[in-house]
Amino acid sequence: MRSIWNGAISFGLVSIPIKLVNATESHSISFRQIHSEDGGRIRYRKVCELEDREVTQSEIGKGYEDADGTIIPITDEDLSHLPLPTAKTIEIVAFVPADRIDPLQMDQAYYLAAGGAPAAKPYTLLREALKRSNKVAIAKYALRGRERLGMLRVVGDAIAMHGLLWPDEVRAPEGVAPETGVTVRDKELDLADALMDTLGEVDLTELHDEYREAVEEVIAAKASGETPPEAPEAPAGGKVLDLMAALENSVRAARESRGEEPGDVRHLPSRAEPKGAGGKKSTATTARKSAPSAAAKKSTSRSAQSAKKTSAKTTSQSTRKAGAKASEKTPAKSAAKSTAKKASTGTTKKTAAKKTTSRKRTA
Repeated sequence: MRSIWNGAISFGLVSIPIKLVNATESHSISFRQIHSEDGGRIRYRKVCELEDREVTQSEIGKGYEDADGTIIPITDEDLSHLPLPTAKTIEIVAFVPADRIDPLQMDQAYYLAAGGAPAAKPYTLLREALKRSNKVAIAKYALRGRERLGMLRVVGDAIAMHGLLWPDEVRAPEGVAPETGVTVRDKELDLADALMDTLGEVDLTELHDEYREAVEEVIAAKASGETPPEAPEAPAGGKVLDLMAALENSVRAARESRGEEPGDVRHLPSRAEPKGAGGKKSTATTARKSAPSAAAKKSTSRSAQSAKKTSAKTTSQSTRKAGAKASEKTPAKSAAKSTAKKASTGTTKKTAAKKTTSRKRTA
């Protein structure tokens, strides 16, 4: 890879000669401007407005336009003598945790290549120090006519540098978020979580630029005199009036695309988070505490079955005892009843005999 800048990393009193190499490349398709009527190429020519003639690249320098329109010429020699240590040096100023860097500040990425054999030892030392500390280095450097901020981190066995925007170059997100008050229900969040889980993760190496491929197909078709492929008919869209329905359909579609059973997406386990400052417990936590666990349910079921068995056993024994007692008492009662009946019969006969004798005497 061709280097675009040569200099050194200043690591305290240690100097590491390095070469700056682009870490990324663009694969986008570029177009030329043409005259629509005849296809002629549209070109921009560099013309000196004082001499009214086209000039070559070797004749072109740089200058600063003052407020009154005056041009002040600035040469490369002027810039090379700037009173800055970063003119040819990447000066490390601090080491911080990686999460301290706002991704909004990320800019162009570069690889830092060791500049020759003498740079191998200090280069490796800095790389291993960054690995062991789990930190990134914050540095300042000058490139393309301006001083910039950079972040050094380890990528494989190399040191990479990300250009960073200065903090005052990152705009605040004022007026970006919706100003209308909106309430998001836990059920909607549960469906959004389910959709995120269904889509899952992805191997970034499998992603590719489908737009570029489609443009290449169009170019190839027109170059061979064929009809360019037509875009597939877009599905009929409409306003999303029911957010819940849209989320449910999205979850079903995502599951089906992965060859899974859609299932019932209307009854999903809640994954609500605690509400924080108010000290209120989340819905999920409350549900977990109020609902007995599976082990508790099993234990309760076993206890109930045991109680039923014990109760039935006790009832059976009581019934048997009562039956035995009843059978013991029954003969006695029968004998008493029989004796009473006989006594009653005897008394009746005696009374009848007395009445008969009395009638005979009277006659």
